[in-house]
Amino acid sequence: MTDCRICGTELKQTFCDLGMSPMANSYLTDAQLGRPEVHYPLHTYVCSECLLVQLPVFESPQEIFEDYLYFSSYSQYWLDHAADYVFDAIARFQMTEHDQVIEIASNDGYLLKNFVSMGIPALGIEPAANVAEVAVQKGVPTRVGFFGTDLAADLVAQGMKADLLIGNNVFAHVPDLNDFVAGMALVLADDGHITLEFPHLYQLIRCNQFDTIYHEHFSYFTLLTASTVLQRHGLRVFDVEELPTHGGSLRVYACHAGSQRHTLSPRVADVRLRESAAGLDTMDGHLSYALQVATVKQDLLEFLVHARRRGASVAAYGAPAKGNTLLNYCGVRPDLIGYTVDRSPHKQGRFLPGTHLPIFDPDQIRRTRPDYVLILPWNLRDEIIRDMSYIHEWGGKFVVPIPALEVIGEQ
Repeated sequence: MTDCRICGTELKQTFCDLGMSPMANSYLTDAQLGRPEVHYPLHTYVCSECLLVQLPVFESPQEIFEDYLYFSSYSQYWLDHAADYVFDAIARFQMTEHDQVIEIASNDGYLLKNFVSMGIPALGIEPAANVAEVAVQKGVPTRVGFFGTDLAADLVAQGMKADLLIGNNVFAHVPDLNDFVAGMALVLADDGHITLEFPHLYQLIRCNQFDTIYHEHFSYFTLLTASTVLQRHGLRVFDVEELPTHGGSLRVYACHAGSQRHTLSPRVADVRLRESAAGLDTMDGHLSYALQVATVKQDLLEFLVHARRRGASVAAYGAPAKGNTLLNYCGVRPDLIGYTVDRSPHKQGRFLPGTHLPIFDPDQIRRTRPDYVLILPWNLRDEIIRDMSYIHEWGGKFVVPIPALEVIGEQ
């Protein structure tokens, strides 16, 4: 890709260059450790015309997502977030058993199961067959496939349109944005509503969350750029919420441009004003970000090297994609961090891409009693610190790398 995926403008301006990195969710088996591992440029650009921050596509969505190892149900925080969303959506839109819910990238049914339990028809669209199978086992009807105009047209031909169309943390994963949004407009009922959740570029910059940049995330949105691509396909934003998830996300509400059902919320202007004050409606507001990134790398490496020289042991918690960006950008290997742990049995027994840190179950922390535990999914820091508080029994401390290095437990 050399052209913007929204407007087609040739991409020339760098937003942030994190060097070479493997695919962030390409967890390795023991047999794969001795084989060559492909690394790709992790180089984001910003469009000079519409200001979308984006990565080129190096592997197709089929290669990335058809056999996926991320299961949403292994975070209680995320399950609670989903349940709260369902409760609020039902109340806000006065939903009944006559409404149809469709979720794009529905994962293991973690969210839709709440609609199903309340008797509201729900259909999940999930490209990863192994993940969709888990959802079906939970009683959540799920269709395996990649969403776009073809799939949307097929649903419409079967007489199905969405009164509520959900896209949580999928917008960034779409290489063909125009086809995706055109599909949403096609399958949305005349007076239906869309909700999209995605990490807010404003928070990525403000809190130095560069580790949320990885190859599976093709685009990084402000409310401005999200509104731009929706508007191109006859959809309008009528409300927005700012969420704490993923270090700061937006939940955007949209409908058909001609729908009279939804009035414009003042929150839309509030968020746009804040983005404008940060310079995110200009090219200059994007070009200074790269200078912030190097500080995190330097501070983390300095801490790890100093800990190693003092004979202190460091383990990591979590095997998220963002952690793989951080560790590979910093050049961390098992000589600085012994291993990581993760609650998902689908990742246990594998190795992180690039760094080759082995992934164990969380009990490995109790068995080996490391001096420090580096929290890679820093957006779940409170949940992890609460669940792993027993490390204080042997004087263990937590380390959080983003937005700035913080050691929790040191005097």
